[in-house]
Amino acid sequence: MMMVSILNKFKKGLKKTHDNLTTVFSVLLNGLNSLGTEETEELEEVLLQADVGLETAEKIIEEVKKADIDHKNHNEMNAALKKTLKEFFYLDDKRALTLKEKPSVVLFVGVNGSGKTTSIAKFSKMLSEQGKKVMLAGCDTFRAAAIEQISVWAGRLDIPVVKGFSGADPASVAYDAHESALSKNIDCLIIDTAGRQHTKDHLMEELKKIINTIRKKDTSQPSEVFLVLDSTTGQNGLSQAQKFNEFIGLTGVVLTKMDGTAKGGIALRIEKTLGIPVKYIGLGEEFDDFCEFDPDSFCEALIN
Repeated sequence: MMMVSILNKFKKGLKKTHDNLTTVFSVLLNGLNSLGTEETEELEEVLLQADVGLETAEKIIEEVKKADIDHKNHNEMNAALKKTLKEFFYLDDKRALTLKEKPSVVLFVGVNGSGKTTSIAKFSKMLSEQGKKVMLAGCDTFRAAAIEQISVWAGRLDIPVVKGFSGADPASVAYDAHESALSKNIDCLIIDTAGRQHTKDHLMEELKKIINTIRKKDTSQPSEVFLVLDSTTGQNGLSQAQKFNEFIGLTGVVLTKMDGTAKGGIALRIEKTLGIPVKYIGLGEEFDDFCEFDPDSFCEALIN
């Protein structure tokens, strides 16, 4: 029942990408006599529209063409596509949430408007429902509104929060939060950071300072460093991930706004290009629309 529920969430959230793929794909198959040059180019165009990237699209087509199937048969082609797509998600051994010694620190980073603070709220609720004691740290001290926002979420979820004043040193707030989490036997300390452009090196260095501050108390932390990525951003999203990973080392990606785009193929590009697992995915506005990323459900929802 659980897998059915997850699959239904993925189908609902990925509907725009699914419809974009299957509508054109069905037209292509209906007129297909063989997977020749013209058909290959059409299939490639469909995949590019879904934002899987040129290299990934070429690899998918290559594998489908090699498959020992009747390429005019919808079911066989669908099965071959799903099998090929699943092979791009090769990081399953790194996909599970890793929480180390208490308090485990989970750092959320990302550019402005990516859905970072909302993702933190949903992630916090998920952990709380699993019986974990959660604390929030409001380290986005650049905007007074951000401090207020994280405080509102903490109140709604009945979760303690440590926050600084506007203009305070984010690393100092992180230090205070870590001290508080240690004293209160918190399972997971979730740190919200200011949205920052990945092209601004001095802002990226500030993230390093937060991490180094945490490591003064516990060299094994943070347990996780999540980049929250707006799935509508395409190639720019990959550039963000590359830069953040270069500066602070990412352990996973949280893909948001999947329900609002027809470019869900970005998930394939992240893992294949960067070697960073997609760990969570936002498939809608509700709390329950935030869930662990499941490659099988993802591929099934895209093709069927």
